[in-house]
Amino acid sequence: MENIPRIELIQVAEAVAREKLIDKEDVILAMEDAIQRAARSKYGLERDIRATVNRNNGAISIEQYTQVVQEVEDESTQMSLEEALRRDKSLKIGDYHKKELPPFDFGRIAAQSAKQVISQKVRDAERLRQYNQFKDRVGEIILGTVKRFDNFSVTLDIGKAEGVIKKDEMIPREQLKPGDRVRTYILNVSEETRGPQIFLSRSCNEFLSLLFTQEVPEIYDGIIEVKSVAREPGSRAKISVYSKDNTIDPVGACVGMRGSRVQAVVNELQGEKIEIIPWSEDPVTFVINSLAPAVPSKVIMDEEAGRMEVIVPDDQLSLAIGRRGQNVRLASDLSKWYIDVISESDESDKRQEEINERTKIFIEALDVDDVIAHLIVAEGYTSINDIANTSIDELNKINHHPTHNCITAERSVLKILEGDCETAVGANAFIEGKKITLFAELFSLDGSKRFFQQDTKDLSKSRELGIEIGKKLRIESNNSYKK
Repeated sequence: MENIPRIELIQVAEAVAREKLIDKEDVILAMEDAIQRAARSKYGLERDIRATVNRNNGAISIEQYTQVVQEVEDESTQMSLEEALRRDKSLKIGDYHKKELPPFDFGRIAAQSAKQVISQKVRDAERLRQYNQFKDRVGEIILGTVKRFDNFSVTLDIGKAEGVIKKDEMIPREQLKPGDRVRTYILNVSEETRGPQIFLSRSCNEFLSLLFTQEVPEIYDGIIEVKSVAREPGSRAKISVYSKDNTIDPVGACVGMRGSRVQAVVNELQGEKIEIIPWSEDPVTFVINSLAPAVPSKVIMDEEAGRMEVIVPDDQLSLAIGRRGQNVRLASDLSKWYIDVISESDESDKRQEEINERTKIFIEALDVDDVIAHLIVAEGYTSINDIANTSIDELNKINHHPTHNCITAERSVLKILEGDCETAVGANAFIEGKKITLFAELFSLDGSKRFFQQDTKDLSKSRELGIEIGKKLRIESNNSYKK
């Protein structure tokens, strides 16, 4: 084929490359492939025909390649060494003989086919460019324009590419319309047969974290660190922050002047309520902070089970748990601890039940009275194995006879009065020599009257002393201490 300059080809390649943001070389390669296919259609599909476009002037050359072999198996693509030497004496086994083919008219069908090939190649190059552009941007926030949507996803125009937000990655009840500009998090970029798929998210925890990074310069500069995030998208979120610089208030910095910084994030998330929690390396402190606005009174940590039992005042139980368990659920996600919230009254009942059960076990297994059994429990023993593994000297300390007598007298008062958590009663016994003295006082139900009794007996009559004083208080008060 005559090498006629075709500058317009180079110009077209440059224009397409600029429009699609791809390399000009990719466009020219697509043209060569299209010309090559058209030439094979004319001269034979079985032939090895190759087309070349001059990168400078656009001139097209078409050549047939025939390989020199020892034994010819396919005459359309191979020739013998003897034949090759007749055409070019420099050829040897393995070389290719090149034959320039004459020009030809592409024709309407061939031209259409070539156009399709070029278009497909350009699309493939564009997809590869998109994939290479976004594959390294996973984990970034990008601004996009809503292009279209259906019941399962929203498609965004993100600049020479499209991104998809699946339904489960959208903020619930968020109403997006075509033309809306929204920020999203690049969740994943996958290369598929139909082209790169860019998956976006507005509901993931990372999106909230990066929004604060954009709004709070101290986070961007590394002065403040976002430690963890817990979200129920569209409803409520908790974010924990920390700063090594003691002069910096990480919570205040994230809130901003008059709440400007946190409000900007709230507006982006369609009104999602955000609580900023100070992070602490002490897990108990962090869990307490995470349960805000509730203020726990006590925390029991089981490190092996990754569990914390949080006791709160009765009037704060609903506040700690939150609506439908939302507050404790978010606190658990934020702290990475399983949190069990119970009220002070329930905790007291639970502990008393545990004490009673253990006391019963020791009474039955060790054949001791309830006072000694309670003393064993009070010392921290929880099972018979604990007792078996304890020395005699240590056990003798538990069965301290003076203490035993005092407790016997005090408990006898409570037993006679049928005292419970609603009874305002107190008893205190002490020993001097071989005598035991018992003080006991009782208050009426409304707290307006105080009743007091005191007596001393031989140490051997501790129980009788408690019973007598209990009966005297009962008579004196006329049962005004109970409902």
